[in-house]
Amino acid sequence: MLSAGASGYLLKDCAFEKLVQAVRTVVTGQIYLSPTISQIVARNYIDRLEKMHSSAFALLTTREREVLQLLAEGKTVKEIAYHLNLSAKTIETYRQQIMDKLYIHSIAELTKYAIREGLTSLDE
Repeated sequence: MLSAGASGYLLKDCAFEKLVQAVRTVVTGQIYLSPTISQIVARNYIDRLEKMHSSAFALLTTREREVLQLLAEGKTVKEIAYHLNLSAKTIETYRQQIMDKLYIHSIAELTKYAIREGLTSLDE
């Protein structure tokens, strides 16, 4: 809900006083979460950070690491597909899966990640 733009979240069974408090909080431009929800949001955030900082070797399959390395080396989808004897569509699917797993949104970010993880270097 928060990523969709919600400014507050209450459980259905909250007390009237909590509803009033939530409305007042949101009106001042702050975010209001009921305590139960805030624990869930915090846990999800921590889990996401841990995933973002996990090693490529723990998060990605061997094939995904191979595709990531080739992308980071500047190869096009067609070149990678030819090199790995796969279709371009399959390589695009791998690329999207890699980006989803790593919470990365551009090829430049993928390249920086691959260098940090030692999958490729600036010298290649």
